[in-house]
Amino acid sequence: MVSGSGALDAVAGALGRRAVRHAPLGARTTYRVGGTASILVEADDEDDLVAVHRALAAVDQPVAVLVLGNGSNMLVADAGFDGLVVVPGAGLAGIEITGTTVRAGGGAALPLVARRSAAAGLVGLEWAVGVPGSVGGALKMNAGGHGSDTAAVLVRQRVFDLTTGAVAEDGPERLALGYRSSSLRADEMVVWADFALQPGTRAEAEATVAEIVRWRRAHQPGGSNAGSVFTNPEGDAAGRLVEAAGLKGFRLGTARVSEKHANFIQADDGGSADDVRRLIDEVRRVVREQAGVDLVTEVRLVGFGEGERGEPSTSCGGLGS
Repeated sequence: MVSGSGALDAVAGALGRRAVRHAPLGARTTYRVGGTASILVEADDEDDLVAVHRALAAVDQPVAVLVLGNGSNMLVADAGFDGLVVVPGAGLAGIEITGTTVRAGGGAALPLVARRSAAAGLVGLEWAVGVPGSVGGALKMNAGGHGSDTAAVLVRQRVFDLTTGAVAEDGPERLALGYRSSSLRADEMVVWADFALQPGTRAEAEATVAEIVRWRRAHQPGGSNAGSVFTNPEGDAAGRLVEAAGLKGFRLGTARVSEKHANFIQADDGGSADDVRRLIDEVRRVVREQAGVDLVTEVRLVGFGEGERGEPSTSCGGLGS
């Protein structure tokens, strides 16, 4: 959807110094390509989230809203995002360990949570060292790897609904966590999440972390990408299908399929997000024609049009304060 300029001006005015107009957005993703956000707000606490909600509720036109963590699973169109983006600040990125429970703010980086947990002699989150996202993003996508995922360790979360102003503190069943999916909307901010881990030893946990880091470096490319582009079809692997279609190293403009792992798409420095999107579509087309499999994107596409995976929610005024 496209937000009205009058509504955006009103929201920015209500937010005052909290709001940054025409803020670089693609640069906040691991692709490092893409355009700007009409408005960006960094929220350090729930008071900031309440302020965002009240600003949205005060306008009588719809405004597109997007919560953004580390941007490790997102592609923003070159045209940017015509709406309000809310990012968690340092105040929503704390990590506390009590016994075998780790409470991490929605903005906390998953690799840091994994390392802090391992240093405390806890096991169960080592896999997260290889996921360059935030805790909020992990809940949104049920992030996982190396035989585990977020659903296996999450026991409670606090979520702020920017549209209604409601705060929900409950168990993971509320999130309907599935394979790289959840019921969290783009306008819901994870304030914190509790993970229940198992006691172990620091040496054991840190050795597992080190092995996962080694494996990732050996098997996955660095550079500007967002990890796996497509979810794995049941009983198969998206990377295998792309490679079998002869697309390893295939290039369109400033984007190419990684030669190291075919389920990764790399963007050139200073490249185009629209080129990345064109390449995603072309890979899907070729695999569909050759293998009869319609690959599903894991990467969230923002600003490219309606009906895409991960498209932002629409906030309408008058929904509460």
